[in-house]
Amino acid sequence: MTDIQRCEVRPGRLVEFGLSDRTVAAARRLPADSRPPSYLQESHLRTARSVRESGLFVPTWLGTAFDLPGRVDLDALHRALHGWTLRHETLRSGLAWTGPAGDGLRRFTLDADAVSLRRTDIGDFTDPAALVRHLQSRFDAGAGALTWPNFLYAAVVRPDSTSVYMAFDHSNVDAYSLQRIPAEIHELYAADTAGRTDERAPAGSYVDFCELERTDADLIGDGHAAVARWRDFIRRCDGRMPNFPVDLGVDPDGPLPAQRLLREPLVDADTAAAFEAYCRPHGGSLVGVLAATCLIVQELGGPPVYRTVVPFHTRAKSRWSDSVGWYVGGAPIEVPLARATDFPAALTAVRAELRSSRPLARMPIARVLRLLGTDFRPTSPDLYSIVSYVDARALPGADRWAELNAYGLIRVSYGDQVCAWVTRLPEGLWFASRYPDTEIADKNLRRYAEGLRDIVVSVARHS
Repeated sequence: MTDIQRCEVRPGRLVEFGLSDRTVAAARRLPADSRPPSYLQESHLRTARSVRESGLFVPTWLGTAFDLPGRVDLDALHRALHGWTLRHETLRSGLAWTGPAGDGLRRFTLDADAVSLRRTDIGDFTDPAALVRHLQSRFDAGAGALTWPNFLYAAVVRPDSTSVYMAFDHSNVDAYSLQRIPAEIHELYAADTAGRTDERAPAGSYVDFCELERTDADLIGDGHAAVARWRDFIRRCDGRMPNFPVDLGVDPDGPLPAQRLLREPLVDADTAAAFEAYCRPHGGSLVGVLAATCLIVQELGGPPVYRTVVPFHTRAKSRWSDSVGWYVGGAPIEVPLARATDFPAALTAVRAELRSSRPLARMPIARVLRLLGTDFRPTSPDLYSIVSYVDARALPGADRWAELNAYGLIRVSYGDQVCAWVTRLPEGLWFASRYPDTEIADKNLRRYAEGLRDIVVSVARHS
């Protein structure tokens, strides 16, 4: 995970791929699709509109970057990108504001045969910095939450290799979706250049998932035990969703601050494996990372109870495993730091909280807040801070990511929360975080990353 400034952008001839004018015009004539947005999608769009109405443009797209070695066949790449887009229904489905007050949302979805990509030769770039600025500007405009189409592809062509960049509004993708893209595009491109057809089974539709998840969520009332758990959790957070539990130097009454990115390797593959081996009886590295966070929070003068919302994927059935979409829920946990006196004690406390709370991730948080009747009119693109752990080694093509300069891209813009990602790769553990661009936040996030590294190394040595 990184931003576009740090993903080895190199000069070349820039070519763009986006939905054609004919496809966009056809979308304007579509009737409503009866399948609703997910609660997560709806919350994302309402948040984006609320932030925009406050006078600030906050890009929040996600993306991926990777190389195709050798001289590219642009026609084959065009067909591969088109075929991949057709494979994932969410990319030909959008959401539009409706109703007298313009505050309702309806879905529209194109048939596959109505979708085509246009290809535009933008020209040569010799300055990498200028190319980065251009790509970021184009993705800001073409992959936003409040416009449709809300994704855009680009290729930087060179004689010996081509770099592919793909950006999407967050309503279409999660980190797992992005991590599958390099291998899928490589497979489609290789099949096309070899004259083979794609014989994979169709991918599950995220649009179908949205309907199923929302139907289930709407069956739950405010008397449900899960809603009561969330109500108590938010009350103990002083009526708010939890922030990162250390000083970030943010003025709560000031404007939304700009953010910065911290990205660095934590430990090598052997150390990561030893850390996982130690943590496995307690639930694995996710539990270990959260346990380490409890100890670091104490060192940084945090509150006596570590409260956070832990992200989990919601791909509970195999039909969603290959699907592109935003399959994420959150589970609230509360760890009294008096019970986390050392790493083994912190592991035990975190494991108990996760076992108790993980089922709550199946209920969309936006649905919970609606049932609670609490006015969470968002003023920040992030409703709460997160510490996420993902083991990406088993994903198709992960063993070639370093060779192919493959990255997951995040847009760093504005926000008063902290989003931290710990990712297990074949090379070891990597850390990335975006956080408010203040001197205090930078100091404390660097101390957090250093503390995490120290604990992982210490535990691995003990193991």
